[in-house]
Amino acid sequence: MTEEFGRAAYLVLLLIAVGGFLLVELRARPGKTLRQAAAWGLIFLGAIALAGLWGDIRNAIAPQARMIEGGRIEVPLGNDGHFHLTAQVNDTPVRFVIDTGASSIALGPRDARRVGIDPEALAYVGQARTANGIIETAPVTLDSVGFGEIHDSRVPAMVLKSDLDQSLMGMSYLSRFARVSIEGNRLILER
Repeated sequence: MTEEFGRAAYLVLLLIAVGGFLLVELRARPGKTLRQAAAWGLIFLGAIALAGLWGDIRNAIAPQARMIEGGRIEVPLGNDGHFHLTAQVNDTPVRFVIDTGASSIALGPRDARRVGIDPEALAYVGQARTANGIIETAPVTLDSVGFGEIHDSRVPAMVLKSDLDQSLMGMSYLSRFARVSIEGNRLILER
């Protein structure tokens, strides 16, 4: 009850302050004050509309994958021509490019740090061929990888010794799905 009273008192004081300011300004310069009040009102309404439509705007700019019941994931084609999926790796969101040309999950050093792996402490004993040439790789095991109701434990992956901006979700993980297909501008993953 006291919290509600405090909010009501704050709103009443704010209304008195703004209303008093408007009354003083209306007496001195009525035309200019009404124009400024209308401009601020439109800015306020625009901010409310933007906040309400933000989800739709974000999906139009950067479409998000979504989980459909029954273990089906629909991944829309991104504006860059790639399929992107944000998965929970060791309880940390990691944005992947789905890459059927990659043999396994490949984390860049930045994403490896974010999920609790120290790239400097790894043994880079493997190599991978990329569009930028051959790079060194270190094998790791991820505690968990998940999206929605799909969760996998002890997932083999590699950390790349490069300045890779995006982590890659390759075939070793995609092969865990019973179906991987492209339908129009959507990638479908089904368990």
